[in-house]
Amino acid sequence: MVDVGVFGASGYTGQALLDILLFHPGVKVTLVTSSTYKGKRIEEVFPKLAGVSSLTFEEPAPLSQADRAELFFLCLPHKEAMAVAPTLLEKGKKVIDLSADFRLKDAEVYEKWYGATHSAPEYLDMAVYGLPELYSEQIAHADLIAAPGCYPTSTILGLAPVIGLDWINRKSVVINSVSGVSGAGKKLEPQYMLAELEGNFHAYGAPKHRHTPEIEQELSRLAGESVTVTFIPHLLPVTRGIYTTITADLARPVTAEEAVGLYTTFYSGKPFVRVIPSFPQMKWVVERNACVIGVTVDERAGRIIITSTIDNLVKGASGQAVQCFNLRLGLSQTTGLK
Repeated sequence: MVDVGVFGASGYTGQALLDILLFHPGVKVTLVTSSTYKGKRIEEVFPKLAGVSSLTFEEPAPLSQADRAELFFLCLPHKEAMAVAPTLLEKGKKVIDLSADFRLKDAEVYEKWYGATHSAPEYLDMAVYGLPELYSEQIAHADLIAAPGCYPTSTILGLAPVIGLDWINRKSVVINSVSGVSGAGKKLEPQYMLAELEGNFHAYGAPKHRHTPEIEQELSRLAGESVTVTFIPHLLPVTRGIYTTITADLARPVTAEEAVGLYTTFYSGKPFVRVIPSFPQMKWVVERNACVIGVTVDERAGRIIITSTIDNLVKGASGQAVQCFNLRLGLSQTTGLK
């Protein structure tokens, strides 16, 4: 049983994380923080957890709270996580960060896309990108794990099997992703309110969405050369879920059967990824730590079509963070997850 603390436990990802950790057989949650709900019991804020935990939300104070757990999850906004993680790491603790603060390896790239100076750039090389399907061995030995963003998770998993091959023209990659509004966090802004989104649908953030450099960094790593993509996110009038459609020009003839075979082999033995020869539906993955990938070929147009769907709060955030936790503690990846 491992003592675990959660900083920022009252947001959407924090709640999703508690939903998993409080029932995880290898975890004892010993600390939950929230500036908004400090002094309130978990069951007061999340009534469905009544009787599960007697913990009370506390004001974040990493220096004095570091001794309360062995491993800490940071469900904090970007800029805040980079101020907390070094204190915990210097105390010899393990950290799984769900913010964007340690995903990018170049501090200048972070500053360009996030509009903030990185206060802990010396930890960027130490951080392991927490995508278990690609980096399980590194995750198993890391003390700082940077959990991927939700859009990047669906995109990178969708492209990983093919991006390093000579099958596609890498300059032709176009990524269209749609997300439930919970991906924006708990914001009291009109454009994120369901009353404004109901019956509506629109793109946003292109061509400079903050997840773009994260996607390009990891695809470049897999391809062995610089990869630039067009990434177009959209808001969908649902609470949770991400559906990504990726197209790329084929560089040589490929059949749909070959493409499915490639993806099936690549993800063999990966318990949370399923490959199908058709198009998945987003409702298949809601509240599950799963990614379903559909792959086919438009032989007439000479393009590959990849569809990838996840729950943005689970495989795109909290579930994936627990998957990393399991790897780091030597547990089965599937422990406590569905």
